[in-house]
Amino acid sequence: MKYDHDVKMRLKRIEGQARGVLNMMEQEKHCKDVVSQLTAIRNAADRAIASIVAANLEKCILEDTGASGASLDSSKYVKEAVDLLVKSR
Repeated sequence: MKYDHDVKMRLKRIEGQARGVLNMMEQEKHCKDVVSQLTAIRNAADRAIASIVAANLEKCILEDTGASGASLDSSKYVKEAVDLLVKSR
Protein backbone atom coordinates (compact mmCIF):
# COMPACT_ATOMS: atom_id res chain seq x y z
CA MET A 1 0.00 0.00 0.00
CA LYS A 2 1.25 3.47 -0.83
CA TYR A 3 0.92 5.74 2.18
CA ASP A 4 -0.37 9.27 1.82
CA HIS A 5 2.01 12.21 2.35
CA ASP A 6 -0.35 13.66 4.96
CA VAL A 7 -0.17 10.48 7.07
CA LYS A 8 3.61 10.52 6.92
CA MET A 9 3.59 14.16 8.02
CA ARG A 10 1.29 13.29 10.93
CA LEU A 11 3.77 10.65 12.06
CA LYS A 12 6.66 13.09 11.81
CA ARG A 13 4.72 15.51 14.04
CA ILE A 14 4.06 12.67 16.49
CA GLU A 15 7.77 11.90 16.46
CA GLY A 16 8.52 15.52 17.34
CA GLN A 17 5.90 15.51 20.07
CA ALA A 18 7.41 12.35 21.57
CA ARG A 19 10.84 13.98 21.64
CA GLY A 20 9.25 17.00 23.31
CA VAL A 21 7.66 14.82 25.99
CA LEU A 22 10.99 13.14 26.70
CA ASN A 23 12.53 16.58 27.04
CA MET A 24 9.74 17.60 29.43
CA MET A 25 10.42 14.51 31.52
CA GLU A 26 14.15 15.25 31.62
CA GLN A 27 13.30 18.77 32.81
CA GLU A 28 10.97 17.24 35.42
CA LYS A 29 7.94 19.17 34.20
CA HIS A 30 4.63 18.77 35.99
CA CYS A 31 2.94 15.40 35.34
CA LYS A 32 -0.26 17.15 34.24
CA ASP A 33 1.64 18.77 31.35
CA VAL A 34 3.35 15.51 30.40
CA VAL A 35 0.08 13.58 30.42
CA SER A 36 -1.57 16.32 28.37
CA GLN A 37 1.12 15.98 25.70
CA LEU A 38 0.93 12.18 25.76
CA THR A 39 -2.83 12.44 25.24
CA ALA A 40 -2.22 14.67 22.23
CA ILE A 41 0.19 12.06 20.84
CA ARG A 42 -2.37 9.29 21.35
CA ASN A 43 -5.08 11.35 19.61
CA ALA A 44 -2.75 12.10 16.70
CA ALA A 45 -1.91 8.39 16.39
CA ASP A 46 -5.62 7.52 16.43
CA ARG A 47 -6.23 10.00 13.59
CA ALA A 48 -3.34 8.51 11.60
CA ILE A 49 -4.72 5.00 12.11
CA ALA A 50 -8.19 6.09 11.02
CA SER A 51 -6.79 7.77 7.92
CA ILE A 52 -4.81 4.67 6.92
CA VAL A 53 -7.76 2.34 7.50
CA ALA A 54 -10.13 4.62 5.55
CA ALA A 55 -7.73 4.87 2.61
CA ASN A 56 -7.23 1.11 2.58
CA LEU A 57 -10.99 0.51 2.76
CA GLU A 58 -11.60 2.84 -0.16
CA LYS A 59 -8.79 1.20 -2.18
CA CYS A 60 -10.12 -2.33 -1.56
CA ILE A 61 -13.67 -1.41 -2.53
CA LEU A 62 -12.57 0.44 -5.67
CA GLU A 63 -10.30 -2.42 -6.74
CA ASP A 64 -13.05 -4.99 -6.22
CA THR A 65 -15.70 -3.01 -8.09
CA GLY A 66 -13.23 -2.25 -10.89
CA ALA A 67 -12.12 -5.87 -11.24
CA SER A 68 -15.58 -7.35 -11.28
CA GLY A 69 -17.30 -4.53 -13.12
CA ALA A 70 -20.27 -5.00 -10.84
CA SER A 71 -21.40 -3.74 -7.50
CA LEU A 72 -20.24 -5.74 -4.53
CA ASP A 73 -21.16 -6.36 -0.97
CA SER A 74 -18.74 -4.02 0.77
CA SER A 75 -19.75 -5.27 4.22
CA LYS A 76 -16.73 -7.61 4.28
CA TYR A 77 -14.36 -4.67 3.85
CA VAL A 78 -16.23 -2.52 6.33
CA LYS A 79 -16.05 -5.31 8.92
CA GLU A 80 -12.30 -5.69 8.36
CA ALA A 81 -11.84 -1.93 8.73
CA VAL A 82 -13.86 -1.82 11.94
CA ASP A 83 -11.90 -4.79 13.30
CA LEU A 84 -8.64 -2.96 12.58
CA LEU A 85 -9.88 0.15 14.36
CA VAL A 86 -11.09 -1.83 17.37
CA LYS A 87 -7.82 -3.76 17.51
CA SER A 88 -5.86 -0.50 17.48
CA ARG A 89 -7.49 0.53 20.77
